[in-house]
Amino acid sequence: MCTHSPKCPTADSPDREAAVVVVGHPEQGWSLLCNAVVLFEDTGELLPDGRTVAPHRPLVAAA
Repeated sequence: MCTHSPKCPTADSPDREAAVVVVGHPEQGWSLLCNAVVLFEDTGELLPDGRTVAPHRPLVAAA
């Protein structure tokens, strides 16, 4: 799906969330990335093969 340079990380890469947003629907809470990953605002993901990735927000350091 990625046709620009530099290439976006693949859907199987650990840094897949760094891919370019090609369709964004913030009012609905999701974006389609260049690598065909659907990224949800709660940081959950739907991968192109149908697998899901649970939300994984970074933990906030206790003060």
